[in-house]
Amino acid sequence: MLLIRREQMEVFEKVARRPFEDEMVLHSQEFSPKLCKVIGEKQLRIALDQAIDKAKTYNFTYRGPVRLYIELMFLLGSHFDTDPQYVKFNKLLNATGNQMQRAEHIHREINDYIQVVSGENNINVRKALEALWIFAKKPITFGLNDFVEGMCKEMTLIFPQKTAYIGKDSLVKLIHEGQSEAQKYDFLGIRANSLIVVLMFAFGHGCINDPLYPWISKTIKNKSIIDPVDKTKLLEKKSLIWLDKVLSRHKKV
Repeated sequence: MLLIRREQMEVFEKVARRPFEDEMVLHSQEFSPKLCKVIGEKQLRIALDQAIDKAKTYNFTYRGPVRLYIELMFLLGSHFDTDPQYVKFNKLLNATGNQMQRAEHIHREINDYIQVVSGENNINVRKALEALWIFAKKPITFGLNDFVEGMCKEMTLIFPQKTAYIGKDSLVKLIHEGQSEAQKYDFLGIRANSLIVVLMFAFGHGCINDPLYPWISKTIKNKSIIDPVDKTKLLEKKSLIWLDKVLSRHKKV
């Protein structure tokens, strides 16, 4: 449950920030227990420190709005504020009005997102993960010339509710960004490009540098693996391991 607490306490005051960070560690462990357990408290504090600092750039300094920003980080990725998938949230963050008003508008939008995209009890997310697992196992049927259109179709099949929410233009921007990131790290070929795009689709466009998912960054930036093909295979393997674990947990629920 996303909450906005109205206590107007500046979390950036020296006497307030450390206790607030400690409080957010506990809240995060309740809000996203499985992810927090995987990354550990040290990595969680790195992510929280980054989120609190970024919230301040949008003049979110009170407890409620900062807490909301942290919850959005878990739901949409640490770099959701600049993600082409979440243009609506970027506009609301930069809208006029005081921080409590903007936070209320964001709160309503994310509740709509959860209802329309995630579905009741995250049913749409579970189906998307199952479709993503299938996509990861099958050969790519399109080439570089029709890569954007091919990925649009595949991503719509994987998670139709999310692609409808994002819209075609924003989806294309995400795909182009994924291609640029793939080239930046020497991930070559159709499969490598599609892997990077899908990871950004699932974890947010900044997943390569997201402290919530350090395994992505460590794999992509691993200098000990020189061959791009080997690095692609390793990233794909780790992605499938993550998917298997998540899907197995869903089956137990």
